[in-house]
Amino acid sequence: MRHRILSRFLLLSALTIPLHAAVSLPADHSAALPAEVTGPAKAAMDAFQAGLHAKAVELAKPLAEQGNAEALYLLGFAHESGQGAEASKDKALEFYRKAAAAKHKDAVYRLSFILLASTKEEERDQARQALETAAKDDPAVAARILGEAYLRGLLSPAADPDKAVFWWQRAADAGDVLSVLLIARFYEGQFGFPELKDPQKTLANFTKAAGMGNAGAMAALGSRLLSGEEKTRDEAKGREWLKKAIAAKEYSAYLALGDYEENVKKDLKAALAEYERGKDAGQMDCMLRTADFYLEGKGVDKDTDRGNSLLRKAAEAGNPVANFRVAAQFLAGEKPEKADLLAGYGHLLAAANGNLAEAQNELGLLYLSGKLGTADSPAGVAWLTRAAQGGNAQAQNNLATLYSRGIGGVPKNLENAGQLYALAANQGHGPATLALARLLYEGAGTKADPLKAWALATLAGERGEKDAAKLATEIHAKLTEPQRAEAAKELESIKSGKSSNKDAAKPAAPGGEKPAAPGVAEPAAPGADKPAAPGEEKSPAAPE
Repeated sequence: MRHRILSRFLLLSALTIPLHAAVSLPADHSAALPAEVTGPAKAAMDAFQAGLHAKAVELAKPLAEQGNAEALYLLGFAHESGQGAEASKDKALEFYRKAAAAKHKDAVYRLSFILLASTKEEERDQARQALETAAKDDPAVAARILGEAYLRGLLSPAADPDKAVFWWQRAADAGDVLSVLLIARFYEGQFGFPELKDPQKTLANFTKAAGMGNAGAMAALGSRLLSGEEKTRDEAKGREWLKKAIAAKEYSAYLALGDYEENVKKDLKAALAEYERGKDAGQMDCMLRTADFYLEGKGVDKDTDRGNSLLRKAAEAGNPVANFRVAAQFLAGEKPEKADLLAGYGHLLAAANGNLAEAQNELGLLYLSGKLGTADSPAGVAWLTRAAQGGNAQAQNNLATLYSRGIGGVPKNLENAGQLYALAANQGHGPATLALARLLYEGAGTKADPLKAWALATLAGERGEKDAAKLATEIHAKLTEPQRAEAAKELESIKSGKSSNKDAAKPAAPGGEKPAAPGVAEPAAPGADKPAAPGEEKSPAAPE
């Protein structure tokens, strides 16, 4: 069941299109220092871990001058993070390079992460060279990072799935279970490229990872054997793997069992029993499913109080989806009471800080609406930007609307609006598709392209936009017969995913702002994901 917050109460519709996360090169470049260090640098490392950053840097400096690899790495990290030393990319790179030359393995990876994030192709190529060298001695990690970088198009003009799988396979052959899981998820289509989906390779790699002792893979495999494509189902083996997952304390297995009973066997009572077991084990998704069963009276007498109690319990435990749904309850209606408004705001903020893009979009709209007392445009735009950068189509459309009209504290910028509309349109967002068609027809912020404008207007109509047919008809009347033929080809090209419309830039935060709520702490760095079904777990992070 999908819960939506208050399109009437906020500015724009809250309908979103969920996307699978991409792979996992660190977005904030955070790193952890080694928990245990022996040798001369131990005192410096201990001081840094204790929060005595300046002291740690002073202790590390003389050791670094002597070529101590751990001390060089610490200084690189200090300059990268700005803890105990000046935040400086150049100095961080300098110390990481020296540490890498002294055979500090993690320094190679930190160096590579910084270079891969660069806008300069030559720096990203330096990362490639460093990682390919590291892969000779440490393929399990370096090859995995290379695979992720190629899939994200950081080392090639566009995403290169063939090279991604090549490097992941190198890592998998070296025993890296995380790369085995990435390959399984790739062939399941979780990273896009539906034309490369291969159910047999998906199962083979989940089986391999499960056999290597990965409990998450056991749950993922069991889930697919129970509820996957009918031709690949095997109830006995599926239950066997889920039993092993539970024994390994991977309680998402209960979610898989409940899902099987609910959606394949159609036994709601049995499904609830499995969800209850998962809830009792602390599995948040199971707690949410259990709440839904009581709220909707599925397989049990309807019990709103019990359902809401479970939702609030999950919210108190920090679950972003639960916080979002509780916020929706508080904020429902045209004019919520002040107490409900503040309570809803608190839960919405918690969900947004939990990196739930849907909540970030709604929080941005809430700030812009002025319902909290006064409109806070900088915070609103910043939260919309964060959600848009996370791939939320509705946020991309909302932010584009602000740019197209020059409202919400942002200057009118039709080029930015067009890029954002394109990002949302590529995800099937109807209003954004129609808005992009209008910009292309009018040549607003971009070169006029009536052929693509007609194609997009037609597509917007297919996506349910009532005004699209009128625009498509208007454009069509002005085209010659050869142009109409070309426009029809453009429409097919867009539908097949081969149109150049795919290459829109990622939205940047206006003025480099970070989303902040008045009087509250700055939002936590992205990392807490919304609940995923088994096998859709958060992508494994590159080593820190």
